[in-house]
Amino acid sequence: MSEPSDSSSKQEHLSEYQRRRIEENRQKAINLRQARLLTHPYNSSDRKQPTETAVSVNNVIKVSGTKYMDSGGGFLIEQRTNPTEEEANQQEEPVPESDAVPVPIEYDECLECGDRFADSYLLTTFDYAVCDACREPDGQHSLITRTEAKQEYLLKDCDLDRREPVLKFISRKNPHNVRWGEMKLYLHLQIEKRALEVWGSEEKLMREKEEREEKREVAKVKKYNKRLKELRMDVRSSLYDKTVQAHVHSYGDSEVYNEADDTYTRTCETCGHSETYEKM
Repeated sequence: MSEPSDSSSKQEHLSEYQRRRIEENRQKAINLRQARLLTHPYNSSDRKQPTETAVSVNNVIKVSGTKYMDSGGGFLIEQRTNPTEEEANQQEEPVPESDAVPVPIEYDECLECGDRFADSYLLTTFDYAVCDACREPDGQHSLITRTEAKQEYLLKDCDLDRREPVLKFISRKNPHNVRWGEMKLYLHLQIEKRALEVWGSEEKLMREKEEREEKREVAKVKKYNKRLKELRMDVRSSLYDKTVQAHVHSYGDSEVYNEADDTYTRTCETCGHSETYEKM
């Protein structure tokens, strides 16, 4: 019997404002419950309508001047009929337009067929305007390694890497040994064009190649003769023993007198050499 007395004593201490808020919240809960019953899919159409009218349009329910949106998850979201000034300013704020500018597509004209195209393998890789339909990877559009380009067209590293425009290339694994460095492959046509820029004409390039070939042959002959001379010197030095000293004859007491000629003869005890001499 103490519980009713406690609740009544608490209500006596509430202010008028607190009592009005409690009543408003209670009425709001009743209205929400009635609105859920109206919008329930299993609710009967001839069910008795409540005192407060609830209108549902496009999942939006209006109860006592307050709009609620059905989220579909079992609860309602309140939409204020009279938004605050800050919310009104946010709603009226225009959506900023995108700064993106449409970029027009640029078309290139194929050097082989003359057709216009937007993109191709040779254009992307080597900046060479030829469409994919005209590309001949085993013919005029073949690739050449950096080493072959330098040997065949007498080009230097600066001609490939520094001379403008710098030639583009692709890197591939070395087919002879994967541990070696990657190969640099250039477009054969661009290498030929760069060689003409360096040497001026094809005749000068061929003349330079012939002169270098002659110099290479002369150097090869000189190297061969030098090596042959070194071999001959090695053979001669092996026959000549520098450690052997000069022979000194040792005659001892082998002197013999010749009465007929009045001469003397002596013989080396080591090598058998003999000599004849006269005494004065």
